Formats: sequence, C-alpha cells, structure tokens
Amino acid sequence: MIPVQKFRKLTICALLGLLTTWIVSCSTGNVSNSSNQTSGGGAKIEFWTMSLKPKFDDYFQNLIASFESQNQGIKVNWVDIPWDGMENKILTSVSAKTPPDVVNLNPGFASQLAGRNAWLELDTRIPSEVRSSYLPNIWKASTLDGKSFGIPWYLTTRLTIYNTDLLKQAGIAKVPSTYTELAQVAQQIRDKTGKYAFFVTFVPQDSGEVLESFVQMGVTLLDASNKAAFNTPQGKAAFQYWVDLYKKGLLPKEALTKGHRHGINLYQSGATAMLTSGPEFLRTIAQNAPKIAAASSIAPQLTGETGKKNVAVMNIVIPRDTKQPDAALKFALYLTNDQNQLAFAKAANVLPSTIKALGDSYFKEVPADAPTYDKARTVSATQLQQASVLTPTIRNFNLLQKAIYDNLQAAMLGEKTVDQAIADAEKEWNSQQS
Repeated sequence: MIPVQKFRKLTICALLGLLTTWIVSCSTGNVSNSSNQTSGGGAKIEFWTMSLKPKFDDYFQNLIASFESQNQGIKVNWVDIPWDGMENKILTSVSAKTPPDVVNLNPGFASQLAGRNAWLELDTRIPSEVRSSYLPNIWKASTLDGKSFGIPWYLTTRLTIYNTDLLKQAGIAKVPSTYTELAQVAQQIRDKTGKYAFFVTFVPQDSGEVLESFVQMGVTLLDASNKAAFNTPQGKAAFQYWVDLYKKGLLPKEALTKGHRHGINLYQSGATAMLTSGPEFLRTIAQNAPKIAAASSIAPQLTGETGKKNVAVMNIVIPRDTKQPDAALKFALYLTNDQNQLAFAKAANVLPSTIKALGDSYFKEVPADAPTYDKARTVSATQLQQASVLTPTIRNFNLLQKAIYDNLQAAMLGEKTVDQAIADAEKEWNSQQS
C-alpha cells in the first residue's frame, strides 16, 4: 500500500560511498567521505521498506541488481515490514543498537528518533549540489533544529475523490473546495441521500489531516519556542467547526475510533460521497469497487481561507549505529536519484521529490481519455507547486497531535466546552515542554 496522509503512509531506502570523495551513479553527484570506512568492498547493507511487497517486487529487485552491478562488493538485503509493525520494529532495533542500514519512514515519526540522536546527520556528508537536486521545501521536512536527518523519497498530495452519482442525487453541481463549502454540502448530502459527505479520522496515531486543516484554516499551532499558539479565535473556530459537524450527525461516529483505511472502505461501499486521499488509492478503488470507480472523479485538495495545501513525505534515514555508513548513504542517494524516483513514481502513482524528475512530461500531459488515476497525477503535481508540510517537525510532535485530538474528541462528545477543550490541550502540551 502506498501512503498518503500519515502521509499519511509509505516507504523505501538508501546506501554507500568511498574514501574522501566519490561519484554516486545516476546523476546524484559527488559525495564526501563519511567516517570510518576505507573501502566499500564486502559491505552488506539491510534496507527496510513498509508494505511494498509483493506489489513492487520487480521494481526493487531490478533496482538492487542494478546498484550491485555498479558497486561491486556491496550487497543489499531488502526487508519489507508491515506498515503497522514498522514503528515498534525500528524502535526495538535502534534501542538494541542492531538497526538496519537504510530505512524508509515518514518525517513525523523519524523526527521523534532524530530528537534522540538515532540517525546519521547528513549535512556534512551530502554536498550542496546534491542536496539542491531535491525540492527545497520537501528537504526541510527531514530537518530538526537546522540539521538534516533524512533524504526525501516519494510524495503524495491529497485530492478530493468524489462520487458523481451521489452528488447528483443530492443536487450538488459544484464539488466543495473549502472547508466552509464542505460543511454546507455535508448537510445537503445527508438530507437528500441519507449518506455522509465524507469521513475523517480523529484517531491521533493514524492521521494528521484534522491538524493540517487547522493550519489551512489559519491557525498557528506553535510559537517560536514551541509553546502552544492555537488558543486563539482562529483555533477556537477550528475546534468549533469539527465539533459542529459531529454533533449535527454529519460525521460517522466511527471517526473517533477508526482510521483512514475505514474511510476508504466507506467510500468504496458507497456510504460516503467524497474521499480525501492520495491518487494512489484510485487503483485500489478500481480493483475493489468497479462501479464506484466508474462514477468517481477528482478535484483539487480541500483547503481553508489560507489556500494552503498539504504534501505527505516519505523519506529515507540511515541509523547512526549502522556498520556501513558509506554504503548506506550511497544506496540511499541511488534509490532517490532522478532516474529511480521517476521510475518508482510511475510504478506507484506517486510524486518524486527531485526537481528534475518532477519536471518530466509524465506529470504534465495526459490524454483526454486517460483513466481517472492518470489524470490525478497532473492535478497532484500541479498542487505540489503550492504545497508544503503543514505541521511542524519537532520532537514529540505525536504528543501535540494527541493533546489536540483527545480534547477535540471530548468537545465533540459534549464532555467539555470548546473553550475548555482548547485550554486543556494548550496546558497539556505546554506542561510537556517545560
């Protein structure tokens, strides 16, 4: 499966270099020598991805074979980990100082371990000309306190996938483009069809979409010292928005307990009119629900008054305790170079994070009669020009999201007022920072 949100989700990896300088093949440029290795001969590296087998077996087997043929003596062992098992597995291996050499994660989770000095720092190991081949805003997503801990890999931007039949039944001619419009059509869809307009999850560990909506609505989450900055009129309005939708019965009750995958299932079953997700899920819908897929079309990502749009990033990190830092870095740069990113983007219906690969005509031109999932990539690529990672890369970001989501849920259930919920979320976060 390929992420969206949590980036939602998804993955792939990295490896080696030699002596004082060396050339990374396939246009990655010169890379300076990392620490203790004198030779890459005989190096064996382990590369972890998330939930990419068996769908992408051919891609990775060919990529690894090509890398090994160009780097004699280096062997790559590819290990695929189920998405829901990756966090525990990497935490355990890092704690035991027996980590893999290259790991595919997302910046949100990787930053938690970056704060514990778990990853190899990359700024002195990757020359500026190599770093500048990646989209600048995307590179920033894998930095903490001004230091780079990861290399961008593939990207997704959310789209609005919608059921044209259900919108027609509800008498809706225009797909909502803002959260304000969404609230309006949600009531109309519920009244006219008995269905829900959409599903979004308030499960903290599953998705950051609701928190991103705050930023899109004009909320500043944290100040310069990482103290809570969301207890403002804009923050209260964002809290009230989601509370009102839930109390009016315009969100499925499972929004408090089920994750994004449940939202996909609801859309595929015809229970919701819209799905906010990445274009990679269009193929899943086509396979699982052909009739729904036939009625589906796409629109740009929902946003707020700011017009901001999100991008979800999958990155590659190298554990500090790797025994093969040079080989790991060389592989990581090979995996994420222009040529290989473009090939993976085509195979997985995602976006590349290098400037040259994104500039390929593949992301700009599609025939008029192309399938919806092909048209989606041009919409996604266009959005990427204005998209950014909306939430801050900080230590313990998961605790910020939990504080807000838990208190927001309490307000949705009527256990707290909006004022009390947002004040409690502020207090909870700030107490963890002192």
